[in-house]
Amino acid sequence: MKKILFTICTLFSVLFLNAQDFKKYDRGSYIKGKDSIYYRILFPENFNPDQKYPIVFFLHGSGERGNDNASQLVHGGKLFLKSDVRKNFPAIVVFPQCPQNDFWANANFEKDAKGKRRISFVEGGKPTKVMHALQGMVKNFLKKPYVDKKQVYIGGLSMGAMGTYELLRRERRKFAAAIAICGGDNTNNIKKYQKIPLWIFHGAKDDIVDPAFSIAIAERLKTVGDEVKFTLYPNANHNSWDSAFAEPELLSWLFSHKRQ
Repeated sequence: MKKILFTICTLFSVLFLNAQDFKKYDRGSYIKGKDSIYYRILFPENFNPDQKYPIVFFLHGSGERGNDNASQLVHGGKLFLKSDVRKNFPAIVVFPQCPQNDFWANANFEKDAKGKRRISFVEGGKPTKVMHALQGMVKNFLKKPYVDKKQVYIGGLSMGAMGTYELLRRERRKFAAAIAICGGDNTNNIKKYQKIPLWIFHGAKDDIVDPAFSIAIAERLKTVGDEVKFTLYPNANHNSWDSAFAEPELLSWLFSHKRQ
């Protein structure tokens, strides 16, 4: 009984500390016309509005959709709060949230005869409602005098990685580099973002999003793209973001790129 109570108390302590840490992310919203999207934003320590800073947009997965403007920080939020990260990579970090009934990318979901979910991606097409709002939000941020337009980055995991590919092809002139973790896209869309440096991650045992999607994108980009890195974790399932976030060169690689 004592052991159970200790475990529960420890769990609540961890959750409380995480909530306290996440309070460093300010709450914000972008609302214009029919577009609306809520986000959390982390400014660099000792932020000076007279200086220019890199900006990172990070897109969460389908499990973090909602309207609490908090769940999107569950995966990745801690990474940018690390003291060494804040010291070595002073940047503005934005985590927008996708509503429960929407999706970052134009993707179709079907079930085969065995009931297994199959995903397919649209070539071209109009943006989803939340993607349209996201595009407006990104453009709005790039008007801020303290944002370095040569250092604008996008990343995401699962549904967010699918959204990353889609945002890259819709706004390819804006981004200096990108990371995509366990996502996918229609390979016919690659020509729209083949010039953007991209680091792709996936777990070989992923049973939610087939690693074949990332493999196909990486192989196609290696033949036509300027720079692509691909990391396949042989023993990882869908949560390959844990391994990706632990990559020692992840952020140094990302921030090393500047748009010409």
